[in-house]
Amino acid sequence: MEPLQTVPWTKPPRPFVKWAGGKSQLLDRLEQYFPKNFDTYYEPFLGGGAVFFHLVNTRPKFNAVLSDVNKELMSTYVVIKNEVEDLIPLLKEHRVKYRSDPKTYFYKVRASEPSLSVERAARLIFLNKTCFNGLYRVNKSGKFNVPCGWFLNPSILDEENLRSVSAALCWSNAKILSQDFQDATKNAKKGDFVYFDPPYNPKSVTASFTSYTEGGFGKEDQERLNQWSTELSNRGCDVLLSNSDTPEIHALYKDYHIEPVSAMRAINCKGNGRRGHTELIISKYS
Repeated sequence: MEPLQTVPWTKPPRPFVKWAGGKSQLLDRLEQYFPKNFDTYYEPFLGGGAVFFHLVNTRPKFNAVLSDVNKELMSTYVVIKNEVEDLIPLLKEHRVKYRSDPKTYFYKVRASEPSLSVERAARLIFLNKTCFNGLYRVNKSGKFNVPCGWFLNPSILDEENLRSVSAALCWSNAKILSQDFQDATKNAKKGDFVYFDPPYNPKSVTASFTSYTEGGFGKEDQERLNQWSTELSNRGCDVLLSNSDTPEIHALYKDYHIEPVSAMRAINCKGNGRRGHTELIISKYS
C-alpha cells in the first residue's frame, strides 16, 4: 500500500529483527481494524514492530509511543533512531567475522557484554539474525541463551531498511520506552489508537513460553490488561488487541468484538511443523 503523504524514505520500513509472534502475516486482516486517522499511536508490546511500520506507511502523519519490557530491544530502537550510521559499520564487521567461522564467532559474541549502546544494538541484531529460529530468550540470570542457528548466508545487515526504520522513528517523533504496558499508555486520550499484542495466554501448560524477559506474563497480567483496555476505551481511545483463542480470553473480552483468524506458528525446529492455528483479533472502538 502506498504512503498517503510524502515520507522521508524510498523503501517502506519493515521489522529489522525476527520476532516470535510477529504480526507481519496478519497485517491484511488487522488492516480492517486499524483506524483511518488518529492522533498518537501507542504500542506497548512492540517486539519487531510490524504493525507500527505498516501504519507509518499507510496513515497520515502521527506521533508514536513505542514500548516493550525488553530493555535491550528498546535500546536498539533508540540506537537506530539516533545513531544508525554508527551502527551500520559494526554490523558490517560482524558479517565479515561470522562468515570466517560462524559457530565460533556466534558464541564469542553471545558471551560478550559490550558497554556502549551502539555495540549492544549491533550484538542484538547479529544474534537475532544468526541464532536458532531468530528467538529471543534469556535464562534466570537475564543472559541470552539461544543456541547458534545454521544459516549459510544470514541477512545480518540491511542498510537500506535500517535507514528507513530510522527515518520512520524520527518522522513519527517516536517516544521509545521500556515500561509496563500500563505505564507506557497512561497518557493515552480520546482520539488516540492503542494496540496491545501481549505474550499470549497459553493453550496448555506445556505451551507456556515466558522467557522472553526475566519475568513472565501470567493470568493476573492478562486480567490487568483487560481492565486497563476497558479504561482506555472509556477515555475514548480506539483499542485493538491480539491474543490466543482460549476460553479464558473469550471470557475476559466478552464485551468486545472478537474475530478468530488463522495464523502460522512461528516457533518450531522444523519448517513443516509450523502448522496453522487460530488467534483472536479483539477490538473496542469509541
